[in-house]
Amino acid sequence: MPPSFVEDRRKAALEVFESQPVPTWRRSGFWTTTLRKLRLGELEPRRYTPLEELPEIVRQDLGDEEHAGLMVQRGASVVYTHVADERIVMMPLEQALEEHTDLVAEYFARRLPYDEGKFPAATAAFWTGGMFVHVPKDVQLERPIQIVWLIDEPGTAQYAHTLAVVGEFAECKIREYFVAPDLAGQALHAGAFELYALPGSHVNLAHYQDWGSGEVYDLSTRRVEIRRDAQVKWVPIHLGGHLTKQTLDIITAERGSDMRHTGMYFTERDEHLDLFSTDKHEEGHTTGDTVWKGALTGESRASYEGLIHIVPGASETDTYLQTHQMLLSPNAKGDAIPSLIVEVDNVKASHGGTVGELDEEQIFYMMTRGLSRTEAVRVLVEGYFEEVVQRLDDPGLEALVRRRIADKLRGAEQQVREFVAERAEAA
Repeated sequence: MPPSFVEDRRKAALEVFESQPVPTWRRSGFWTTTLRKLRLGELEPRRYTPLEELPEIVRQDLGDEEHAGLMVQRGASVVYTHVADERIVMMPLEQALEEHTDLVAEYFARRLPYDEGKFPAATAAFWTGGMFVHVPKDVQLERPIQIVWLIDEPGTAQYAHTLAVVGEFAECKIREYFVAPDLAGQALHAGAFELYALPGSHVNLAHYQDWGSGEVYDLSTRRVEIRRDAQVKWVPIHLGGHLTKQTLDIITAERGSDMRHTGMYFTERDEHLDLFSTDKHEEGHTTGDTVWKGALTGESRASYEGLIHIVPGASETDTYLQTHQMLLSPNAKGDAIPSLIVEVDNVKASHGGTVGELDEEQIFYMMTRGLSRTEAVRVLVEGYFEEVVQRLDDPGLEALVRRRIADKLRGAEQQVREFVAERAEAA
């Protein structure tokens, strides 16, 4: 039986889940995120037997890169585990509750309240399998830790929980992938992710989401806590999902902690993306830097709202937030909203945001250098994202992201060409 603190939390979360309606989120202007088309009652957790080999879609994304550890959860079941470096602990969270009870109890859900809404409650109540990673004190890993969440059947509800603890002065790369083929029906991923970077540690963290062109809903919360003199570089990549509503928070919790948060998204067709991130400083003498870039094609909708929050007592904080958005279609709509809450004096905190289009003069200049219009657009968009891609510091993942950006541009080539031409004529 799982420890009682988990079962007590499940019961309390279930009450919250059952008491709340399916939510609709609204912000200023035109922005609304609604789940009215989600047929939640038709979705269910699906269990699978372990696999001897990686599914092809996972193999395509991860390639042949060596890893310190690799786990795959398909639907409701962990189906593949391979730990190549014996210095780390990597196993299903359900198993870790039994074998590493004290360690899990110290960190489990410390930054993930179950009563923040219907779907955080659902995740807390229904998660199965789960991922647990512990990199002990002073361990330095050259190869990445890889976690994969796979949905490959419509009608699936996947309730996910990842807990990662990186010990004092340890160094590692953690990669979490969210993938699906092009499903012919609805599916749900309701996820929770928590990382605790202990004093002096360095973590290179990346999330890669590509749910394909099917009707996959992603409703997730991800939180990172950084302790004294630790650093986390976090790069979230969003490249596919019918509807995505996510909260991504970084907390610099002790003096000397530092975060670098660099994300990107590329939406197409009728996709709907709603991201909210927080750079929260709970102690003084902490630093941060947040940069997000997005591009929109088709009739997609994408909103990114970033918040810097400096609480009382966190003086001598130095942080910056910028968000940029590029429209590549006349029917796409986007929001890029930076904001500040500063509750103490003697800090450096600033933000900026832009929503724009491709510059016809830049396209013309590149065409005078021998590029076709299509090639010029491709180079400009790929260059726009390159700052984010390079921060992955992972050749295999960088190549995957560049390939998917190129695929999306090819798919939207005609509409982008017409949109740029229309804007040039209007000018």
